[in-house]
Amino acid sequence: MKIETFTIENDIPCFCIKASSFPVGVLAAHQQLHSLFPFSSSRRYFGISRPEGNGQIAYWAAAEQLSNDETANIKIEHFIIPKGQYAGKDIANFRKDIPAIGNTFQELLTTAKYDPNGFCLEWYYNSDDVRCMIKLAE
Repeated sequence: MKIETFTIENDIPCFCIKASSFPVGVLAAHQQLHSLFPFSSSRRYFGISRPEGNGQIAYWAAAEQLSNDETANIKIEHFIIPKGQYAGKDIANFRKDIPAIGNTFQELLTTAKYDPNGFCLEWYYNSDDVRCMIKLAE
């Protein structure tokens, strides 16, 4: 599948759970997030990652914030996915080939003119498929 350009029309406020490590802690971060925000077709779910020092990758599982009072009693990180143009590719049945996610980001980072202050964004738009995206430089 070829790289496509996707537009996120509006900033997306999110709640985030940081993984204890990458890639080992990713599943646990998503499980913790879903215990707070169970799957709902009205909410979008994401994975957000970026490089940190020493060659490490920081990773957050994220859920779209639907209202301002959702976490009145929960202490949780917040993040805003900025609107704009993103280069990306969809991966069907990603659970059958988890390494395809990392391979797709490597391809995106070597072929697209990305925002150097950006991040890698996984949008889990249903239970089987994911869209891997990077924000394009403006």
